[in-house]
Amino acid sequence: MQIRELSVPDAFEITPKQFGDPRGVFLEWFKSGPFVEAVGYPLDLQQANCSVSAAGVLRGIHLADVPPGQAKYVTCARGAVLDVVVDVRVGSPTFGRWDSVLLDDADRRAIYLGEGLGHAFMALEDDSTVLYLCSSGYAPKREHGIHPLDPAVGIEWPTTARDGSPLTPQLSEKDRAAPSLAEAEQQGLLPTVEAVEAYVASLRG
Repeated sequence: MQIRELSVPDAFEITPKQFGDPRGVFLEWFKSGPFVEAVGYPLDLQQANCSVSAAGVLRGIHLADVPPGQAKYVTCARGAVLDVVVDVRVGSPTFGRWDSVLLDDADRRAIYLGEGLGHAFMALEDDSTVLYLCSSGYAPKREHGIHPLDPAVGIEWPTTARDGSPLTPQLSEKDRAAPSLAEAEQQGLLPTVEAVEAYVASLRG
């Protein structure tokens, strides 16, 4: 597999090598050795999630308090999504920056988001199925959101589905009510880069 760091530090695109024949295809969508070499410490798997979304469904931007945060290793088993990482670490040189990876059932890429980063994705076709490995379990009291359409973040969400039809963002009530990045910072909902760096240093030993 090939691993490339994104423009948001501590986020990576993972492109697996696929082995196909008339029966189908085989690939390793996660492999500990190359992962640790790129990230610097292993993924402590505590929860695995599966999300199925209709075209236009927009989930995020989600984040968690650090420590312990919630690192995520994400792929799309069926369909296609635009997966987005946002640097929400207050004090980071790239605070507010976002980057994206197209996850689909053709290239079968994955994305890794380290602790303290924000995560969102939009489904580009019906029944898009996203699988993600998490370093910590669901804990609603320490999880927060930022509005995915916040113009200050400026994520360029797709307007056309894979079949060429127009896409209209569909948000949950919770995501629709989420604060802007500036409001989340003012409310003390965002991790600081110092807290994230200290926690990651403890993981690296």
